[in-house]
Amino acid sequence: MKLSTRLTLAAILGAVAVSAATFPAKSRAGQQERQRVATRPTPNASPKQQKEAAKKAASASNAFEEMMGAADRSIPRELLDRAEAVAVFPGMLKAGFVVGGRGGSGIISRRVTGGWSAPAFFKLAGASIGPQIGASRTDLILLFMNEDALKGLLEDKLEIGGEASAAAGPVGRTAAASTNVTLDAGILSYSRGKGLFVGLELKGAVINPDNNLNEALYGLKARQILTGTNKVNMADVLPGLITFPNTLARYSVK
Repeated sequence: MKLSTRLTLAAILGAVAVSAATFPAKSRAGQQERQRVATRPTPNASPKQQKEAAKKAASASNAFEEMMGAADRSIPRELLDRAEAVAVFPGMLKAGFVVGGRGGSGIISRRVTGGWSAPAFFKLAGASIGPQIGASRTDLILLFMNEDALKGLLEDKLEIGGEASAAAGPVGRTAAASTNVTLDAGILSYSRGKGLFVGLELKGAVINPDNNLNEALYGLKARQILTGTNKVNMADVLPGLITFPNTLARYSVK
């Protein structure tokens, strides 16, 4: 056999050997990716659920914007920039002087690199709130200030005042500079109702994920949405839901 022929044959055999060595790795990687995707259920939200979710996101966004637009009674930007997650429960209570034993539904986004996560849906029950003098409608806003508070939120149930400490959040442009409240409480709470913009005491409230709605919208539970266990592509999120993280980003993009 000529030398040139032997060299060509050796090159071909070498290329085949390299392909055989790399193919199993690529095949395993592809198989693992297919298995990962297969473990995520396909979202199957009905038109009614989509409309309900978009309405909640819009209501939460409006409540947050009104709170932040309350001039000297708004949430201090310094505190908002430290928050790990923000929850808004719009229209939760219709109040007199002190309200107990009521609840509502809301939406939560977590701070992520470059902005805020896709919103997850939660329910709140058993709240005891006061005083809310003359408030015909109360929106509740919660800032989760540290990893411990966030960890509690990601469990199946979070009881405020039990495993999670909460405090009335200070308001106004200079409030954050004169308080160490974030050192003592993992959650800061605010309310908005009939022109009343204040921090409030919140005790006995239980926050649970609304995973029937979350799984219908995303194919994921709230914990997975907020931790990135299965990363949500924001381009795939319903346009009506993007309103909420976009609203948060206008006030804090740290």
